[in-house]
Amino acid sequence: MKAKHLYVEKDLALFVEIQKEINDNLIIEKKDADKYFIFKSIFYGLLTISTYCLLYILENPVLFILDFIAFGFIAVLLCFNFAHDFSHNAIFKKPFWDNIGFEFIYTLVGAHPEAWKERHLNSHHYAPNVEHFDTDLAITGLIRVLPTSKLKWYHKFQHIYAPLAYATYSFYWVFIKDFIVLSKSNHIDNRERLRYYFTFFFLKGFYITYLFVLPFYFGHQSIGTLVIAGIAMHIVQSLYTLLTFFITHHVEGSNYPKADENGLINTSWVMNQIKSSNNFYPFSHIGNFIFGGVNNHIAHHLFPNISHYHYPKLNVILFETLKKNGIEPSVTTFFSGIFSHLRLLKRMGMQIQG
Repeated sequence: MKAKHLYVEKDLALFVEIQKEINDNLIIEKKDADKYFIFKSIFYGLLTISTYCLLYILENPVLFILDFIAFGFIAVLLCFNFAHDFSHNAIFKKPFWDNIGFEFIYTLVGAHPEAWKERHLNSHHYAPNVEHFDTDLAITGLIRVLPTSKLKWYHKFQHIYAPLAYATYSFYWVFIKDFIVLSKSNHIDNRERLRYYFTFFFLKGFYITYLFVLPFYFGHQSIGTLVIAGIAMHIVQSLYTLLTFFITHHVEGSNYPKADENGLINTSWVMNQIKSSNNFYPFSHIGNFIFGGVNNHIAHHLFPNISHYHYPKLNVILFETLKKNGIEPSVTTFFSGIFSHLRLLKRMGMQIQG
């Protein structure tokens, strides 16, 4: 069943006003954006190559584990800084090159790119924070953020055990969740399913080979050290990924629209994007560089095809227009957002809300 948002004339008028203000006042500096992404590519490319090469050189087990963690963390930063924009065809003129970049980076972290992209574009971006329609909500029953979900006894402690649960996420995503999604791909015709299965297992095999098999055979570390390094890397990847994700949509004051039995969501598409998204450092060029525009989440949800390079300037126009219309955008810092998320978990673990 396809979800459908309410048609609200004033919300549509607001979006038209926002678009007009941006079209009139935001200068899309294509050459500057190209230079920005070239510099970022060189910066992250050198970090990626150097930390990976060190996996074959380092003999000290502690330094090897630290470098393994660093490489895995940089791979996640590549996802935030490049793959996210690539998935929305926001960087290159031709979508083909966006897709190549996207699939390469997601392969580095072991995630199946095609499955994630389909969920992200067709589910999360269309109906964020809407139960049954935003697949990003289907992470684990251990965590309760939806006011309408069933309250279990252990949710009373979720604000305490959440970081421990979050620390397992990238391992779960790479080695369990993707396989669950694969098992549900029966709707694809036989020829397409064959291609889907081939790319799935090829990319998973590539991930295991380049990150674990090759460093074991050509490096200087024991299998035990490699296992410890892999676990530590996944813990760091998981905590950064989930905490950053959760503070973009699940902090105090976040909106959780409801859909009826016919899939009609009780808010407009525009207000769903605005009220369910949180921002941190929305006008900071440094913050934008570090977080790859994920910190500018209202702008990203309203204009996903504009690369994150433009978001700090776009936010000046966007926030001014929203405030002029009586709408206060949700804004935290990175760390206050984490604490706000944990306070939300504490409240949602103790209260049944309608």
